[in-house]
Amino acid sequence: MARLGGPRCRAGLAAAALALVTAVSGCGGDDDFNLPDWDAPGQNARVGDLMLRYAHLAEPRGGPWRAGDDVPGYVRLYNKGQKDDELVGASSPAAASVRIVGPDGEPLKDGVRLPTGKLVELESGKNHLLLRDLRKQVRGGDYIKITLRFRDAGSTTFNIAAQRPQYDKSPSPTK
Repeated sequence: MARLGGPRCRAGLAAAALALVTAVSGCGGDDDFNLPDWDAPGQNARVGDLMLRYAHLAEPRGGPWRAGDDVPGYVRLYNKGQKDDELVGASSPAAASVRIVGPDGEPLKDGVRLPTGKLVELESGKNHLLLRDLRKQVRGGDYIKITLRFRDAGSTTFNIAAQRPQYDKSPSPTK
């Protein structure tokens, strides 16, 4: 029987820690797709083979976003998978609806295609999210919940802040 702190116990703890890291990070051997490597302002997340980076709402200007306002939402998406995926929808309890819109603000009926190995930026002046008819006041720095739905990867729900992002200088996964 191994005593607490003995070599066999430490080996067992090391194996358990490795198994936990592998389970949390995916399947191991995925060194180029690691959340800490993508640590950045804004919300960062992963769902299936998709990486979400810099998720945020546009920072309110001249006062808070008010109930009834339409608020742009931004996120960068990277598809690490072996096949294309698609952002097909979004929702938030803080808004009557969330639309995926083009640069002109018109809804995109087919969602946003996420080609494998490509970074897709949902940003100002490009395709982006639009939270319609905000249900509450949101100040810069406030968080709200949002759910993004993908055709193959599934859904993920997380908090995003109303902020102006400060983009870091870390390398892009596509370079």
